[in-house]
Amino acid sequence: MICDICGKEGARIRYVTRSYGRGENLLVIENIPLVSCPHCGESYFTAETLLEIERIKLHRQSFADRREVAVAEYV
Repeated sequence: MICDICGKEGARIRYVTRSYGRGENLLVIENIPLVSCPHCGESYFTAETLLEIERIKLHRQSFADRREVAVAEYV
């Protein structure tokens, strides 16, 4: 895959988890494809991925499963 930032071949797709919001509005999205380039060190979401994230956030009741999660605070 070619990196959109530096134009070199070798970018790879990694799958990451991101959280959006906080408290009662917290939404965790798993397995988001993230393009990562070993040459320039940049990582980025494609426009298509960003649109899908926004769609999931907008329709969270249709997509999300409720789960309990442990939360720790860094102090």
